[in-house]
Amino acid sequence: MEITVKRLTDSERAEKGIPDVLQDTGVWNVWECEPSKFNWHYESEEQAYLYEGRVKVRAGSQLVEIKAGDYAVFPTGLNCTWEVLQTVKKVYRFV
Repeated sequence: MEITVKRLTDSERAEKGIPDVLQDTGVWNVWECEPSKFNWHYESEEQAYLYEGRVKVRAGSQLVEIKAGDYAVFPTGLNCTWEVLQTVKKVYRFV
């Protein structure tokens, strides 16, 4: 059970329906967070795209850094710790 992080091409973003600017679309929801640290559990898979910010997420021995322009997938059942280093503005959806 691992977090995946990657850069998407413009066509991949369009295919997933990720908005060009930070906005709630009814499919993609907006989430913003100031620098902080907290534990989180994923009841279902989350897909997220960061417009701004930088965060480190630790899940067991895995440590990933997610920054503006990254697309991340958090698997169902994942327990992790978020450390928001720079204010995050993202869209997300559960699938």
